[in-house]
Amino acid sequence: MEVRQLNTLIRAAQFQSFSKAAESLGYSQSAVTVQIKALEEELGVRLFDRMNKRVLLTVDGQRFLEYANSILDTIQSARQALNENAELGGSLHIGTLESLCFFRLPGLIRQFRLEHPKVGLRVTTGSPEELIEKMEQGEVDLICILDEPRYSNNWHKCNEVPEEVVFVATPNIDLGHPGPYRVAELLDKPFFLTERNANYRRTFDKFLASHQVELTPSLEISDTAFIIKMLEHSSGISLLPRFAVAESAAKGQLRILEVSDFQLTMYRQMFYHKDKCCTREMKAFIQLADGPDIPL
Repeated sequence: MEVRQLNTLIRAAQFQSFSKAAESLGYSQSAVTVQIKALEEELGVRLFDRMNKRVLLTVDGQRFLEYANSILDTIQSARQALNENAELGGSLHIGTLESLCFFRLPGLIRQFRLEHPKVGLRVTTGSPEELIEKMEQGEVDLICILDEPRYSNNWHKCNEVPEEVVFVATPNIDLGHPGPYRVAELLDKPFFLTERNANYRRTFDKFLASHQVELTPSLEISDTAFIIKMLEHSSGISLLPRFAVAESAAKGQLRILEVSDFQLTMYRQMFYHKDKCCTREMKAFIQLADGPDIPL
């Protein structure tokens, strides 16, 4: 039994496909098939059922997968114990939302690079669903999302931090009185919103639907920074995370509105897949992210 066979088993179980496992590992499909067959012969059990174009773990395969993960974790722990004082020099691939990438990650990444300059960093952005899929398929090491609390037996949650989502407007917008406001008082103004399936936009749409109201935004775009620029230079209202607008509001370039009948909190959460070995690079980044917020 070889370590590479265990890695192949884990990747095939993740993708439910020998061909996709082979592609992710840089092997030929025949090499993956040979490795799995050798494992099955050595253990004397069938590990996968081959069904159409998918491969699914058998009951014995599911039991052995737990041992395979445990063996690889032990090997990694042994390597780390022998090299715990060595300078980090591996790679780290982080998946995150565009808004978190722009407004939360720069300071964190800058500090991480100062502490670990030899680590190769890569950042990929996407929606929560896209990032979760990439994590499930082993394409990223860690993901950081802003959403309602997410849970899965397949994931390790590293942290969960509440983030307020607020209504924000052009400073000189005329709303008739200084507030607080009700949502209905804002709806005759132009709204610049994230796309319909974005997490906090989806929650806002549900609120409007519960009051039998349909809002047609003047602008829909996934780019939070672009929405902020639009608000700074033209009259309108948006719904955005407070961390994204706090600096502009402090400078008087935006106005955060107090709204009495709609409050929203999302949660900044970091995950990695339970089948993913947590490397020293991952642990260092998680530890840094768990500390106090680092200025941009």
